[in-house]
Amino acid sequence: MSVPGDAELAALVETLATRLIARDARIATAESCTGGWLAKCLTDRPGSSAWFEYGFVTYGNAAKGAMLGVGEGTLAAHGAVSEEVAEQMAIGARLASSAEIAVAITGIAGPDGGTADKSVGTVWLAWAGPGPVLVAEQRQFEGDRDAIRRQSVAAALQGCIGRLAS
Repeated sequence: MSVPGDAELAALVETLATRLIARDARIATAESCTGGWLAKCLTDRPGSSAWFEYGFVTYGNAAKGAMLGVGEGTLAAHGAVSEEVAEQMAIGARLASSAEIAVAITGIAGPDGGTADKSVGTVWLAWAGPGPVLVAEQRQFEGDRDAIRRQSVAAALQGCIGRLAS
């Protein structure tokens, strides 16, 4: 994936907004490594309050537990950057907001923090909804901190668009 610019992110938001409006649906976000960047992109679009109400920035593990119900045992067993945590973040955001779809992002944006098992650029995304659907995927992004975060936001938006296609 190339590093998306502001215009590309805005175009993805426009596509997502069109799909949400057509379904009379709402989206919620749960972000860690992106620090609210996804929510910022959503709210850059005028009229976003019609389909976006809840955005959780849960950068630390305590916040993931307190705001989204991510279990301490899950964090201890799998780490914050994992499929299990991404899924619990998405489920927690959806339950707290009653949104039709929620998306979660957790990863290692760098420049530090990577390990042999989870290198810088490792990102887990999860989508809860629409309906009972829960999907998570791991991505490996390249570049500096900004590039990894931009690619994470774009991947989250693309995943939402795909899940609202039908």
